[in-house]
Amino acid sequence: MLKIGNLKISSRCILPPLDGISDLPFRMLNRSFGCGFAFLEMLSTRAMINPTKKVNLKVATGPDDKPLGVQLLGRDIEMIKKVVNDINLNHSYDIIDLNAACPGKKVTSRGEGAALLKEPAKLIEILSEMVSSSKLPVTVKIRSGWDDGSMNARDIALYAQDAGIKALFIHGRTRKQQYSGVVNYKIIKEVKEALAIPVIASGDGLSPQLIKKMFDETGCDGVAIARGSLGNPWIFSRTEKYLKTGKLPKEPDLDELISTMIYHLEAYCQFYGERIGVIVYRKFFNWYSREKVGVKQLRNDAFKAKDKDQMIEIINQLRTI
Repeated sequence: MLKIGNLKISSRCILPPLDGISDLPFRMLNRSFGCGFAFLEMLSTRAMINPTKKVNLKVATGPDDKPLGVQLLGRDIEMIKKVVNDINLNHSYDIIDLNAACPGKKVTSRGEGAALLKEPAKLIEILSEMVSSSKLPVTVKIRSGWDDGSMNARDIALYAQDAGIKALFIHGRTRKQQYSGVVNYKIIKEVKEALAIPVIASGDGLSPQLIKKMFDETGCDGVAIARGSLGNPWIFSRTEKYLKTGKLPKEPDLDELISTMIYHLEAYCQFYGERIGVIVYRKFFNWYSREKVGVKQLRNDAFKAKDKDQMIEIINQLRTI
């Protein structure tokens, strides 16, 4: 069990924000396989103040979509306070997180995301204001540093803890690394040993074995499973069993794979409408079928599918591979 503030989370493996991915159907699918906590997509404070139809879809939730976190991207303190106050009044999230980790060039060029690692004083000022304004536990996501010459995660983590955050998320790569190269387990361990609050680690959580390695080598309290969940919702239940028993559960068989793919597709069609649902689903066909050999033509067909029945027919053709 993982505890953040007064919130008790059933699993130590959580689903972090995934840009363009973490919508309601995706979260609910992963919850059905044992995900104990999930985040909405990362949300810009500017978008939250003047929400469009697209933003409203991103924040759509339901009674079973709990516990749920919201992650904000921004640096304008007054704007952030306005969004936090709106969350206090109008939303039922369980955690509010500040993103100081996104490595995207468009984001960092605005001084947001991982760029805040270069401005510790600014970052702590933002967090202090969030803590004083929010009715929810406040957390922050950081990286190991901006680059190899500025690995300041431990110092920033201590400052953030002093500001009143209730947990810290850390990706074990620098901003310069983006999502490539080696995960720095050592710096995550240093952060964990320095803090009295929970530390949730991320980076290469692609299998139960790698997730266990993260726990073992860093002593972290939780692991955020991002890319490892794409086309693989079973990673949550399989990891839980592996951590408890030391025995690696079997991969899902073909029948379970296909039934889950169809269930996921139907959930998207219900949520977005059939035309958009099929389009949004196309990329998932690739992820679900990545371990299969000889599926190139089926993937091409999936990216051309225009309705649900056509996509289901393509999914069922995986039985012939």
